[in-house]
This record gives sequence, C-alpha cells and structure tokens, in this order.
Amino acid sequence: MSATALITAMENLLKLHKSLNELAIKKTDIIKAGDMPALDQMLKDEQSHVAAIEKMEQLRQAACSKVVQQEKPTLEDCLPLLEEDIKSKALTLKDSLVKEVEALQERNQLNQQLIYQSLQFVNMSMSLLQPQSVQNFNYTNPKSNQFKPQKGMFNSRA
Repeated sequence: MSATALITAMENLLKLHKSLNELAIKKTDIIKAGDMPALDQMLKDEQSHVAAIEKMEQLRQAACSKVVQQEKPTLEDCLPLLEEDIKSKALTLKDSLVKEVEALQERNQLNQQLIYQSLQFVNMSMSLLQPQSVQNFNYTNPKSNQFKPQKGMFNSRA
C-alpha cells in the first residue's frame, strides 16, 4: 500500500516539475518581451507550483517513511525494501525527475541572466538620461589661486 503511495507521489512530483518547467520556458519569452504584468502573474503561478511541489514532497516522504520506518528517508533508503516491479518504476521516475530538475535549473539560470542583462540595460539608460555631475578634467595650475592681486600692493606717492 505505501509503495503504491510512493509511486503515486513520485508521478505527481514529476507532473508538477514538468509543469513548472513549462512555466519557466514561458517566462523566458515574457522576459524577452519585457512584459512586466505578465511576469508578475508568472511569478505568482510559479509560487503556487512550488507550494504544490513542497506538499507533494511531504507526501512522498511520508510514504517512504512507512516503508523504511525512519524520519525523512530518501528514495535510496526505500529501494532495497521494494518489490522488483515497483523498484524499477521508482528508478525510472527518479531518473525522469532528475532530468526535469536539471532542465529547470538550466532554464532558471538563463532567465536569471536575461533579467540581469535587462537590469543592466535599464541602469545604463537611466545614467544616460540623468548624467552624474561631471568633474572638470582639464589641467589647472594648483598655484594659480595663490597669486590673487591684493588692493594696494603698490603704494606709490607722487
């Protein structure tokens, strides 16, 4: 019973990660287009997916702990105690899940780079529109201020 719950939880985790990966691909297009309201909505959608993934991970851990009888067990802890057909299914799901997570990490790195470049472009545009105070880079004689003519330097009487 708990082994089938483990497989079901892993299948649901895989579906959620695939869905999150599709959102990350859509987010790339939104970032390229510069659509801020759509990006805001996309972030909200991603947050709900991440919450669902965390909940499903808790279910997976609960199912796995029923098999192994330990706190926060991993799939590797459960594998020796599973039947062969369930073990092969779990390994297949694990491999698929690892590939989805790796693809998601790569897509998130790409999105992060795109956002960083967009931020650099905005900063450059802002500095062009509002230039900073410019210092005088011309040469000036540092002693030129010392020789100011004073009144009555030559007092001549005729």
